[in-house]
Amino acid sequence: MEYTIGELAARFGLATHVLRHWEDVGLLSPARRVAGRRVYGAKHVTRVAEILLGKEAGFSLDQLRELFAAPDRARRRELLRGQLAQVRERIARLTLSQTLLEHGLRCRHQDYQSCPRFQEMVLARLDGVDTAQVLAHH
Repeated sequence: MEYTIGELAARFGLATHVLRHWEDVGLLSPARRVAGRRVYGAKHVTRVAEILLGKEAGFSLDQLRELFAAPDRARRRELLRGQLAQVRERIARLTLSQTLLEHGLRCRHQDYQSCPRFQEMVLARLDGVDTAQVLAHH
């Protein structure tokens, strides 16, 4: 199946200028041009999905370009491992945020900010205590 730039963009709920930008930065290129118009194939659908998933995982467009152009499996795995470490750290921070919010909602104190347990969690994190350690004590 072939797609125009508008059809490919619409399939993912994107504006066409997004795909043009991805072309400009070297992430996407049309299979061919017909009468000056871009034509994309099935592999481009996969590439757009990869770009979107990569962005959700926190990759920048430059990092995605490097990942897609990696010369070998070892380099791709290195890039993936690095991003996985960053995702895990974001998950840990979000888990602490979730715990703090949940505690704030169920806290028996009139004002959660006066709750000693809440203050302990906040101060421990601000003092540089690892997120996992903060959560392990609560």
